[in-house]
Amino acid sequence: MEMRKIAESAAFSAIRTVRVEQEALATLAAALLEPGLRDAFVEATDTIHAVHATRGRLIVTGMGKSGIIGRKIAATMTSTGTPSMFLHPGEASHGDLGMITPNDAVLAITWSGETAELGDIIAYCRRFGVKLIVVTSCSGSTAARAADICLTLPKVREACPNQLAPTSSTTVQAVLGDALAVALIEERGFSRSDFQIFHPGGRLGAQLTTVELIMATSDQIPIVSTNASLMEATIEMSRKRYGCTAVVDSERRLVGVFTDGDLRRSFASNHLDENVDAHMTPTPLTVGPKTLLSDALRIMNENAVSVLFICDDQALVGVVHLHDILRVGTS
Repeated sequence: MEMRKIAESAAFSAIRTVRVEQEALATLAAALLEPGLRDAFVEATDTIHAVHATRGRLIVTGMGKSGIIGRKIAATMTSTGTPSMFLHPGEASHGDLGMITPNDAVLAITWSGETAELGDIIAYCRRFGVKLIVVTSCSGSTAARAADICLTLPKVREACPNQLAPTSSTTVQAVLGDALAVALIEERGFSRSDFQIFHPGGRLGAQLTTVELIMATSDQIPIVSTNASLMEATIEMSRKRYGCTAVVDSERRLVGVFTDGDLRRSFASNHLDENVDAHMTPTPLTVGPKTLLSDALRIMNENAVSVLFICDDQALVGVVHLHDILRVGTS
């Protein structure tokens, strides 16, 4: 019974924490509707975008929990096409300030705006004219006054019952960082194919790969012409590993597919020299070479097929089997 009470108390605590942090995010959303934070957010986005256009970087910095959030923001920015790096304030004061160039912008995260360790970075920005964006909850703080752009976050109640451990405040910081990253994605028109360049590994990379990168081409494609005989089509289908063969016209345009099922249905014919186009399945399912593997897999599942032919402007250029896609790791 005692253990059950402890478990129920823990669950209640978890729910309370989530609700407090939800309330904090609702407060942030409301603040972004107001001219102060909204205008500063737009200016910050434009500034970071301009820095990227001139081959500069976004240098993110912060101490303690704000620094941990800063590392996450820098990682998100970098993975979505905004060159970024995290600079620890302590390391900056011992030589790493040289990493900041006049083409860069600095995003400093400090809830109080009075983080002493940020002093050298702030002074460096002022001395060399580096754009300084400060994220703080105190608009009258030292960091806020030194900033070119100040993103003043609303005061929020911490989920910590002692109002000491950064909880809701770091959530608000992280979400604002995500909001900046997403705004930059949309402003630059950063696409799924762009995203794949920065995420070539793992399941995510596989899902963002296109069929042209794994499809069989040239002599690997099972292919016969429309005037090929049933015997020739059967031999071609048997030579390749796809369980079917493409049927093309004189200009290599895909007009049909001859499958194992078509072969079985053709057994009623006593003439193996009949043309395959009389027994093929017309208008087979096709995709373009730029189709994502994740989309190709969905199309296969929806249509209960294991092979897709790849056509570029009606011309047959490749073929991909379900096993090829699964082998890459999209499932």
